[in-house]
Amino acid sequence: MMSPNRSNIVAVGADGSPASTAAVKYAATMADRRGAGLTIVHSLDYAPYGYAGMDGGAYDWIEQDGRNVLAAAEDCARGIAPTIGIETALSRGTGAQKLVDMSEHVTWVVVGASGAGKVATSLMLGNTAIKVATHAKCPVVVVRGESRETGPVVVGVDGSATSKDAVATAFEEASFRGASVVAVHVWSDLGAGAFEDPRTAVLFPQSLEEEGSAVLAESLAGYQERYPEVGVERRIYIDNPRGRLLEWSRHAQLVVVGSRGRGGLRGMLLGSTSNTLISTSHCPVTVVRPRE
Repeated sequence: MMSPNRSNIVAVGADGSPASTAAVKYAATMADRRGAGLTIVHSLDYAPYGYAGMDGGAYDWIEQDGRNVLAAAEDCARGIAPTIGIETALSRGTGAQKLVDMSEHVTWVVVGASGAGKVATSLMLGNTAIKVATHAKCPVVVVRGESRETGPVVVGVDGSATSKDAVATAFEEASFRGASVVAVHVWSDLGAGAFEDPRTAVLFPQSLEEEGSAVLAESLAGYQERYPEVGVERRIYIDNPRGRLLEWSRHAQLVVVGSRGRGGLRGMLLGSTSNTLISTSHCPVTVVRPRE
Protein backbone atom coordinates (compact mmCIF):
# COMPACT_ATOMS: atom_id res chain seq x y z
CA MET A 1 0.00 0.00 0.00
CA MET A 2 1.32 3.41 -0.95
CA SER A 3 2.40 5.67 1.90
CA PRO A 4 0.18 8.75 2.33
CA ASN A 5 3.35 10.86 2.20
CA ARG A 6 4.19 9.66 -1.32
CA SER A 7 2.75 10.66 -4.65
CA ASN A 8 1.66 7.95 -7.08
CA ILE A 9 4.53 8.74 -9.41
CA VAL A 10 7.19 6.73 -11.20
CA ALA A 11 10.43 8.72 -11.52
CA VAL A 12 12.95 7.79 -14.21
CA GLY A 13 16.37 9.11 -15.18
CA ALA A 14 17.11 10.01 -18.80
CA ASP A 15 20.48 10.84 -20.40
CA GLY A 16 19.87 10.06 -24.06
CA SER A 17 21.71 6.73 -24.01
CA PRO A 18 20.13 3.45 -25.17
CA ALA A 19 20.08 2.25 -21.55
CA SER A 20 18.10 5.28 -20.40
CA THR A 21 15.72 4.98 -23.37
CA ALA A 22 14.98 1.42 -22.25
CA ALA A 23 14.42 2.73 -18.72
CA VAL A 24 12.00 5.43 -19.94
CA LYS A 25 9.99 2.85 -21.91
CA TYR A 26 9.88 0.56 -18.89
CA ALA A 27 8.84 3.39 -16.56
CA ALA A 28 6.09 4.55 -18.94
CA THR A 29 4.67 1.02 -19.11
CA MET A 30 4.87 0.74 -15.34
CA ALA A 31 3.08 4.06 -14.79
CA ASP A 32 0.39 3.07 -17.29
CA ARG A 33 -0.25 -0.26 -15.54
CA ARG A 34 -0.52 1.43 -12.17
CA GLY A 35 -2.49 4.52 -13.12
CA ALA A 36 0.48 6.58 -11.96
CA GLY A 37 2.14 9.73 -13.21
CA LEU A 38 5.61 9.76 -14.75
CA THR A 39 8.41 12.21 -13.98
CA ILE A 40 11.43 12.15 -16.28
CA VAL A 41 14.60 13.64 -14.81
CA HIS A 42 17.75 14.79 -16.57
CA SER A 43 20.67 16.05 -14.49
CA LEU A 44 23.32 18.52 -15.62
CA ASP A 45 26.66 17.72 -14.06
CA TYR A 46 29.15 20.46 -14.91
CA ALA A 47 31.89 19.08 -12.69
CA PRO A 48 33.81 17.16 -15.40
CA TYR A 49 34.45 20.43 -17.22
CA GLY A 50 35.43 22.44 -14.16
CA TYR A 51 33.30 25.46 -13.31
CA ALA A 52 36.12 27.95 -13.54
CA GLY A 53 36.90 27.12 -17.15
CA MET A 54 33.36 27.47 -18.47
CA ASP A 55 31.82 30.56 -20.00
CA GLY A 56 28.14 31.38 -20.31
CA GLY A 57 27.89 29.88 -23.77
CA ALA A 58 29.06 26.50 -22.52
CA TYR A 59 26.37 26.49 -19.84
CA ASP A 60 23.79 27.38 -22.47
CA TRP A 61 24.62 24.53 -24.83
CA ILE A 62 24.78 22.00 -22.01
CA GLU A 63 21.34 23.09 -20.77
CA GLN A 64 19.90 23.06 -24.27
CA ASP A 65 21.26 19.57 -24.78
CA GLY A 66 19.53 18.55 -21.55
CA ARG A 67 16.21 19.99 -22.73
CA ASN A 68 16.59 18.06 -25.98
CA VAL A 69 17.18 14.84 -24.04
CA LEU A 70 14.06 15.45 -21.97
CA ALA A 71 11.95 16.26 -25.02
CA ALA A 72 13.04 13.06 -26.75
CA ALA A 73 12.40 11.02 -23.61
CA GLU A 74 8.92 12.51 -23.23
CA ASP A 75 8.10 11.69 -26.85
CA CYS A 76 9.31 8.14 -26.25
CA ALA A 77 7.17 7.77 -23.11
CA ARG A 78 4.05 9.16 -24.82
CA GLY A 79 4.54 6.65 -27.62
CA ILE A 80 4.35 3.89 -25.01
CA ALA A 81 1.58 5.33 -22.80
CA PRO A 82 -0.19 8.29 -24.43
CA THR A 83 -2.76 8.82 -21.67
CA ILE A 84 -0.51 9.07 -18.59
CA GLY A 85 0.48 12.38 -17.02
CA ILE A 86 4.12 13.22 -17.73
CA GLU A 87 6.34 15.87 -16.19
CA THR A 88 9.98 16.59 -16.98
CA ALA A 89 12.62 18.04 -14.70
CA LEU A 90 16.04 19.51 -15.47
CA SER A 91 18.33 19.56 -12.44
CA ARG A 92 21.95 20.36 -11.62
CA GLY A 93 24.33 17.97 -9.95
CA THR A 94 24.59 14.20 -10.16
CA GLY A 95 21.70 12.16 -11.44
CA ALA A 96 22.09 9.60 -8.65
CA GLN A 97 21.61 12.20 -5.91
CA LYS A 98 18.59 13.73 -7.65
CA LEU A 99 16.85 10.38 -7.93
CA VAL A 100 17.69 9.53 -4.32
CA ASP A 101 16.20 12.86 -3.21
CA MET A 102 13.06 12.22 -5.27
CA SER A 103 12.72 8.71 -3.82
CA GLU A 104 11.42 10.20 -0.58
CA HIS A 105 8.28 11.44 -2.32
CA VAL A 106 7.55 9.02 -5.20
CA THR A 107 6.50 5.38 -5.19
CA TRP A 108 9.08 4.02 -7.65
CA VAL A 109 12.39 5.03 -9.19
CA VAL A 110 13.58 3.52 -12.48
CA VAL A 111 17.14 3.70 -13.81
CA GLY A 112 19.06 2.17 -16.68
CA ALA A 113 21.85 -0.23 -15.82
CA SER A 114 24.44 2.00 -17.50
CA GLY A 115 24.62 5.14 -19.53
CA ALA A 116 26.57 6.46 -22.49
CA GLY A 117 25.51 10.07 -22.75
CA LYS A 118 27.78 13.12 -23.06
CA VAL A 119 30.28 13.44 -20.23
CA ALA A 120 28.76 16.55 -18.70
CA THR A 121 25.15 15.49 -18.99
CA SER A 122 25.19 11.73 -18.59
CA LEU A 123 22.85 10.73 -15.80
CA MET A 124 23.84 7.13 -15.40
CA LEU A 125 27.59 6.84 -15.83
CA GLY A 126 29.59 4.64 -13.49
CA ASN A 127 27.76 3.07 -10.58
CA THR A 128 24.68 5.31 -10.58
CA ALA A 129 22.29 2.36 -10.57
CA ILE A 130 24.04 0.87 -7.54
CA LYS A 131 24.15 4.25 -5.77
CA VAL A 132 20.44 4.83 -6.29
CA ALA A 133 19.48 1.27 -5.31
CA THR A 134 21.65 1.52 -2.19
CA HIS A 135 20.37 4.87 -0.91
CA ALA A 136 16.84 5.33 -2.26
CA LYS A 137 13.87 5.46 0.11
CA CYS A 138 11.52 3.59 -2.23
CA PRO A 139 11.82 0.52 -4.46
CA VAL A 140 14.20 0.93 -7.42
CA VAL A 141 13.91 -0.85 -10.75
CA VAL A 142 17.18 -1.27 -12.64
CA VAL A 143 16.38 -1.94 -16.30
CA ARG A 144 18.91 -4.27 -17.83
CA GLY A 145 19.01 -7.47 -19.83
CA GLU A 146 15.92 -8.52 -21.75
CA SER A 147 12.49 -7.03 -21.00
CA ARG A 148 10.16 -10.02 -21.40
CA GLU A 149 6.38 -10.31 -21.55
CA THR A 150 6.50 -13.95 -20.44
CA GLY A 151 8.10 -15.77 -17.53
CA PRO A 152 7.64 -15.51 -13.76
CA VAL A 153 8.43 -12.81 -11.26
CA VAL A 154 11.24 -14.27 -9.12
CA VAL A 155 11.76 -13.10 -5.55
CA GLY A 156 14.55 -13.85 -3.09
CA VAL A 157 13.30 -14.80 0.37
CA ASP A 158 15.35 -15.05 3.56
CA GLY A 159 12.73 -14.30 6.22
CA SER A 160 13.98 -10.79 6.99
CA ALA A 161 11.61 -7.82 7.12
CA THR A 162 13.05 -6.45 3.89
CA SER A 163 12.61 -9.73 2.04
CA LYS A 164 8.99 -9.84 3.23
CA ASP A 165 8.53 -6.42 1.63
CA ALA A 166 10.16 -7.85 -1.49
CA VAL A 167 7.58 -10.65 -1.47
CA ALA A 168 4.76 -8.08 -1.32
CA THR A 169 6.31 -6.23 -4.26
CA ALA A 170 6.71 -9.46 -6.24
CA PHE A 171 3.06 -10.46 -5.83
CA GLU A 172 1.86 -7.00 -6.76
CA GLU A 173 4.03 -6.97 -9.88
CA ALA A 174 2.96 -10.50 -10.84
CA SER A 175 -0.68 -9.48 -10.51
CA PHE A 176 -0.20 -6.49 -12.80
CA ARG A 177 1.63 -8.66 -15.34
CA GLY A 178 -0.58 -11.75 -15.22
CA ALA A 179 2.50 -13.72 -14.18
CA SER A 180 3.34 -16.32 -11.54
CA VAL A 181 5.77 -15.92 -8.62
CA VAL A 182 8.81 -18.08 -7.97
CA ALA A 183 9.95 -17.72 -4.35
CA VAL A 184 13.62 -18.66 -3.94
CA HIS A 185 15.12 -19.42 -0.53
CA VAL A 186 18.84 -20.19 -0.14
CA TRP A 187 20.10 -21.55 3.16
CA SER A 188 23.66 -20.19 2.95
CA ASP A 189 25.06 -16.98 1.50
CA LEU A 190 28.25 -18.80 0.51
CA GLY A 191 29.06 -19.17 -3.18
CA ALA A 192 28.78 -22.14 -5.52
CA GLY A 193 30.55 -25.32 -4.46
CA ALA A 194 30.98 -24.28 -0.83
CA PHE A 195 29.42 -27.53 0.39
CA GLU A 196 30.72 -29.98 -2.20
CA ASP A 197 33.10 -31.54 0.34
CA PRO A 198 31.05 -34.25 2.13
CA ARG A 199 32.70 -33.27 5.41
CA THR A 200 30.65 -30.06 5.36
CA ALA A 201 27.46 -32.09 5.81
CA VAL A 202 27.81 -31.61 9.57
CA LEU A 203 27.05 -27.92 9.00
CA PHE A 204 23.60 -28.58 7.56
CA PRO A 205 20.62 -28.48 9.88
CA GLN A 206 19.01 -31.93 10.11
CA SER A 207 15.80 -30.51 8.71
CA LEU A 208 17.15 -28.23 5.97
CA GLU A 209 14.12 -28.78 3.74
CA GLU A 210 11.73 -28.25 6.64
CA GLU A 211 13.52 -25.09 7.73
CA GLY A 212 13.45 -23.63 4.23
CA SER A 213 9.81 -24.56 3.80
CA ALA A 214 8.98 -22.85 7.10
CA VAL A 215 10.74 -19.63 6.03
CA LEU A 216 8.86 -19.60 2.73
CA ALA A 217 5.53 -20.43 4.35
CA GLU A 218 5.86 -17.59 6.84
CA SER A 219 7.02 -15.10 4.21
CA LEU A 220 4.29 -16.03 1.71
CA ALA A 221 1.47 -16.27 4.24
CA GLY A 222 -1.64 -14.42 3.12
CA TYR A 223 -0.44 -13.47 -0.35
CA GLN A 224 -2.01 -16.39 -2.19
CA GLU A 225 -5.33 -15.46 -0.62
CA ARG A 226 -4.85 -11.80 -1.53
CA TYR A 227 -3.74 -12.64 -5.07
CA PRO A 228 -5.59 -15.86 -5.95
CA GLU A 229 -4.84 -15.36 -9.65
CA VAL A 230 -1.08 -15.55 -9.03
CA GLY A 231 0.45 -19.01 -9.09
CA VAL A 232 3.35 -19.69 -6.72
CA GLU A 233 6.36 -22.00 -7.04
CA ARG A 234 8.74 -22.52 -4.12
CA ARG A 235 12.42 -23.33 -4.61
CA ILE A 236 14.91 -24.16 -1.83
CA TYR A 237 18.69 -24.33 -2.36
CA ILE A 238 21.67 -24.94 -0.09
CA ASP A 239 24.02 -22.18 -1.27
CA ASN A 240 24.94 -19.54 -3.86
CA PRO A 241 22.04 -17.04 -3.76
CA ARG A 242 23.64 -14.75 -6.35
CA GLY A 243 24.15 -17.61 -8.79
CA ARG A 244 20.66 -19.05 -8.21
CA LEU A 245 18.90 -15.74 -8.80
CA LEU A 246 21.14 -14.91 -11.74
CA GLU A 247 20.22 -18.21 -13.38
CA TRP A 248 16.51 -17.57 -12.78
CA SER A 249 16.92 -14.15 -14.39
CA ARG A 250 17.49 -15.90 -17.72
CA HIS A 251 13.83 -16.89 -17.74
CA ALA A 252 12.10 -14.31 -15.53
CA GLN A 253 10.27 -11.11 -16.40
CA LEU A 254 11.61 -9.54 -13.22
CA VAL A 255 13.77 -10.44 -10.23
CA VAL A 256 12.91 -8.82 -6.90
CA VAL A 257 15.37 -8.68 -3.99
CA GLY A 258 15.81 -6.81 -0.75
CA SER A 259 18.89 -4.64 -0.46
CA ARG A 260 19.73 -5.94 3.00
CA GLY A 261 18.98 -9.24 4.71
CA ARG A 262 19.67 -10.88 8.05
CA GLY A 263 23.43 -10.99 7.62
CA GLY A 264 25.70 -13.70 8.94
CA LEU A 265 26.17 -17.11 7.32
CA ARG A 266 22.55 -17.43 6.17
CA GLY A 267 21.86 -13.80 5.23
CA MET A 268 20.80 -14.24 1.62
CA LEU A 269 19.83 -10.76 0.56
CA LEU A 270 22.86 -8.73 1.51
CA GLY A 271 23.88 -5.78 -0.59
CA SER A 272 26.36 -7.96 -2.50
CA THR A 273 23.48 -10.02 -3.91
CA SER A 274 21.48 -7.04 -5.12
CA ASN A 275 24.63 -5.37 -6.49
CA THR A 276 25.58 -8.52 -8.38
CA LEU A 277 22.14 -8.69 -9.98
CA ILE A 278 22.19 -4.99 -10.85
CA SER A 279 25.45 -5.60 -12.69
CA THR A 280 24.79 -8.98 -14.33
CA SER A 281 21.09 -9.91 -14.36
CA HIS A 282 19.55 -11.06 -17.65
CA CYS A 283 16.29 -9.21 -16.91
CA PRO A 284 15.21 -6.09 -14.99
CA VAL A 285 15.77 -6.11 -11.22
CA THR A 286 13.69 -4.47 -8.50
CA VAL A 287 15.58 -3.64 -5.30
CA VAL A 288 13.35 -3.13 -2.26
CA ARG A 289 14.80 -0.87 0.40
CA PRO A 290 14.52 -1.41 4.19
CA ARG A 291 11.80 0.46 6.00
CA GLU A 292 13.03 3.34 8.13
